[in-house]
Amino acid sequence: QVQLVESGGGLVQAGGSLRLSCAASGRTFSRDHMGWFRQTPGKEREFVAAIAWIGGSTRYADSVKGRFTISRDDAKNTVYLQMNSLKPEDTAVYYCATASRSRSWPTTDQYQYNYWGQGTQVTVSS
Repeated sequence: QVQLVESGGGLVQAGGSLRLSCAASGRTFSRDHMGWFRQTPGKEREFVAAIAWIGGSTRYADSVKGRFTISRDDAKNTVYLQMNSLKPEDTAVYYCATASRSRSWPTTDQYQYNYWGQGTQVTVSS
């Protein structure tokens, strides 16, 4: 059974940092693109960051560029999202997901992804 489990969310003051982790099990994801998305109530799930399955290519939403960093450790089947200089508007449930390497890069569309975690809440207070 394929499973993605996010962790690292929580409450932080504006300007602070958090590091999200997403541990995958049930299959090896080293040949998949990995991504992070976020969602707030009443809004569509939005793209945050993605990392390609090979070569280390990354892509970020304009709203987080320069503040967030996505990385992966294929030996641990884990993807990370380092979030710095957090703002209240970053408050959301954050989801990790995987997309087959056959999907066109960059994988910024949620419909390109086939496995999803349950999400972790990030709350940034002003």
